[in-house]
Amino acid sequence: MEFTQVIEKRYSCKNFGQRKVEDAKLRAILEAGRLAPTAKNFQEQRIYVVQSAEGLAKIDQATPCRYSAPTCVVAAFDRNNMFTYPGGKRTSGVEDATIVATHMILAAANEGVDSCWVNFFDPDQLAKALGLPENEEILMLLDLGYAAEGVKPLPNHDSRKPLSETVAYL
Repeated sequence: MEFTQVIEKRYSCKNFGQRKVEDAKLRAILEAGRLAPTAKNFQEQRIYVVQSAEGLAKIDQATPCRYSAPTCVVAAFDRNNMFTYPGGKRTSGVEDATIVATHMILAAANEGVDSCWVNFFDPDQLAKALGLPENEEILMLLDLGYAAEGVKPLPNHDSRKPLSETVAYL
């Protein structure tokens, strides 16, 4: 698919069917995340693929927003391997994991796989439930799968402010 089509057609799916994401497509999605740029190439992202009934049940206990997706990707970052920017107030963990997650979302759309960015959960509680190392912080969950029959983007999906309201030239 041409890139502008990918970004125009992609939407947050809120109701998944039971069809599983094929291994080759999942690998392409994960590879897109692996190739994402990170500050100083620290590659502090930690990606966990959850497909087991036990793992998905833990996610369901943490959030109502899995929407029956058969695959859920947990995007985290290693707090011990981040770049600290000048001034010492910001580090690269959140932004790098965000770039990785965005690459995966767009790759999913390119593969014809629906997705939803989820951050409606307590990241510390979920990390503990999943048994993640203490030095890792969960940024988000990425639901992956195929939309249930008849599912469409939310009604306001195509509503966008004009550039003049969001961009300023200095």
